[in-house]
Amino acid sequence: MRTRPPPELTPEEIAAVRSWVIFEDAHLIAFDKPSGLTSQGGVRHVHTLDDLIWAFARSNGKRPELVHRLDRDTSGVILAAKTKPAAGYLGKAIQARKLTKTYLALVSAVPEPVSGKIETPLLRVEVGRESSMRVASAEEPGAQASTSRYRTLSESPDGALVELEPLTGRMHQLRVHMASIGRPLVGDVKYGGALTAAGRAAGRLMLHAASLDFPHPDGGRKVVSAGPPEDFRALAAAMGLAV
Repeated sequence: MRTRPPPELTPEEIAAVRSWVIFEDAHLIAFDKPSGLTSQGGVRHVHTLDDLIWAFARSNGKRPELVHRLDRDTSGVILAAKTKPAAGYLGKAIQARKLTKTYLALVSAVPEPVSGKIETPLLRVEVGRESSMRVASAEEPGAQASTSRYRTLSESPDGALVELEPLTGRMHQLRVHMASIGRPLVGDVKYGGALTAAGRAAGRLMLHAASLDFPHPDGGRKVVSAGPPEDFRALAAAMGLAV
């Protein structure tokens, strides 16, 4: 595993990251990442989740490594491998698309149809230090085939709670795909989402990684789940949606 000087973590930070653990065994740790915390990298965030998991470092200096990312404002399930073999195993599983990721999101209007599959190619766009995605034709240079499923779980006059599943792993895929059918996620400023819902401000992107179904290094499959945080539940309730 990669080694580098550990950051200085406060007792509060150590207690926080330990409180986010929802599953742990000899091979991996699953966290329920809070919204507002960057997974890795980023010049504007002193301590990312990748920094905080130094709290789990062993006496030999080795520590867990994240095997995938979530956007900063996205809450929910994220995995870290505790050993090099586990990291390799999970990395290959991700490349082979053997993980099933399920998300929950709020949108301001009920999708039409209420469930479906979106198969729209996406193209990465770089403007300065900012990266984004846009829909593209399959013939455009750099366009990536992208597929997502969506299903409406609850609806009201103020919007809908939808379940989302990315079948490919493009950056911002679910956000751009939902925007492409005229249903951007509530709070998603980058892709046209409403900043309010049911008369209440949406303080962030309303997207939550609810569960992850993946092949386990010991064999079989493991499902790890995390319920939406309070801000998501509160806005859903104000919209008249059952979570």
